[in-house]
Amino acid sequence: MPERVVIVGVGLIGGSLGLALCGRRLAREVVGVDPNEENLRLALQAGAIHRAAGPEAARGAEVVVVATPVGTIPGVLEELRPHLAPGTVVTDTGSVKGPVVQAASRALPPEVGFVGGHPMAGSEHAGMVGADRYLFENAYYIITPTPETPDWAVARVAGMAEGVGARVVTMDPRHHDRLMAAVSHLPHLVAAALMSTVGRRPERDEMLALAAGGFRDTTRVAGSNPPLWEDIFRYNAPRLLEMLGLFRAELDLLEGYIRKGDGLAVRRYLEDAAAVRAALPARTKGYLPCQYEVVITVPDRPGIIGEVGTHLGRAGINISDIEILRVREGEGGTIRLAFADAASQERAVEVLLARGIQARKR
Repeated sequence: MPERVVIVGVGLIGGSLGLALCGRRLAREVVGVDPNEENLRLALQAGAIHRAAGPEAARGAEVVVVATPVGTIPGVLEELRPHLAPGTVVTDTGSVKGPVVQAASRALPPEVGFVGGHPMAGSEHAGMVGADRYLFENAYYIITPTPETPDWAVARVAGMAEGVGARVVTMDPRHHDRLMAAVSHLPHLVAAALMSTVGRRPERDEMLALAAGGFRDTTRVAGSNPPLWEDIFRYNAPRLLEMLGLFRAELDLLEGYIRKGDGLAVRRYLEDAAAVRAALPARTKGYLPCQYEVVITVPDRPGIIGEVGTHLGRAGINISDIEILRVREGEGGTIRLAFADAASQERAVEVLLARGIQARKR
């Protein structure tokens, strides 16, 4: 257990990390550093930090976490440098790693260990108000050491990440940035462009009034913190532009099929996309564990979700994830449940059917 962990930036990520560290008692003292007084006030009130301080709090800390926007990290490292003692580990939580790792190698003395970090967890809500103690539960926590990174520094950051419930993945900083350009940065750019496409139309109000689940799901991330994403786009521009070019080529290909009226080509294209998408929630290889899903149909009445949980709990079955899919007020709705293994999935269907609840595996 570290004597002191300093979190610079107690917003969504830093605040959530503080909540997890304090809630699980993974550090004797968690100190928050943030120019935003409201963030510090909320962090103290929520129990995410034990006290607030300035950069000098890094003096004597075992771990310093820089949880600020990517564009500010180099300046924060320079500000922290006079207060860092040999043996201190500094890490960050930015979504771009190459430029940050380079900045750290220039700013920090060699006796201070720097480990690039990227917890792949977030929300469209910014600041401490969006913080969640369980934000990192089962999320990827990517760390990007270089050949010069001390093993003890890597072990300390990996231990902290695992301690808050995350799954640690190690990779090269540049490789990280290329992967994130494809699966994180490009989707955000596309969501913003889709919202703008509708938003600039004269009939936007009619369009938005009719927006269904597909549009809302596709554009959800467009509501995230704009300054944060401006930094990400700027610092990962080469990789993002590469992926944007590949995406544009896919759009051109699909547009060509539609212009020619080639329905068979469109269908094959959509079938290929559907096949890739179908592999996403039940992946058996890679970093994500399998999810064993059950879809249930329940009546719309107070306490129905609690009843479902009670039935499964009495049978010793733990729900690992839950999502309300559809609801018709006064009638009923469908709910997706996820379980950690096939045996729990099978048993859950049996228990719920026995209680008169429609349930099927997915």
